[in-house]
Amino acid sequence: MVELAILDQLRAAQVIPVIRHSDTDIATKAIDLLLEQGIKAVEITTSVADADGLVRRLKARDESLLVGAGTVLDRVQAQAMLDAGSDFIVSPCWVDEVANLVIKADGVYLPGAMTPAEALHHHKAGAALVKIFPADAAGGPGFLRALCAVFPDIPLMPTGGIQPRDVSDYLQAGAVCVGVGGNLMPSQALEAGDLALAQAQICGALRDMPRPQ
Repeated sequence: MVELAILDQLRAAQVIPVIRHSDTDIATKAIDLLLEQGIKAVEITTSVADADGLVRRLKARDESLLVGAGTVLDRVQAQAMLDAGSDFIVSPCWVDEVANLVIKADGVYLPGAMTPAEALHHHKAGAALVKIFPADAAGGPGFLRALCAVFPDIPLMPTGGIQPRDVSDYLQAGAVCVGVGGNLMPSQALEAGDLALAQAQICGALRDMPRPQ
């Protein structure tokens, strides 16, 4: 089953960098640096110019790389990302038209939730995994641990405001995997054209985080 296979890959990846930058070239350079460090999965948000094209190029380059589409807010975006080969579709909240399209296509939908009621709704409505968003503002690892205690059968992926040093705490609290965005993205260094600094920043951020096996 595709859904279970993707969940297994997300669990194995542990860390899911969320790529959010308007410049496709900057986003691509960041992804290249992350892949050099052993990252096995990425989420490309629709805020990246030509996001579906970037997904298509990444999948053509390495079919084993898990590539998701993030901040998908409508049916048009969802269809474009599915057509590009996205392995999973992520929204910041439950979006009916996205959910209906992705689930009907036997795709893997990861909608965001901030409350126990939302998490339960999304799971019962067919979400493959529920994104707890924004995780830091919602209560951090302690909040996630509480959710896992009452919903042990709901796969959860905290995302939003997470510092690299806190990834292990989220995994120990019960997360299937952890999405890390701006705190892992060396935007300023890449915008300045300083690849060495960007690489050093990524290596520093990843140093204390779990590494894919």
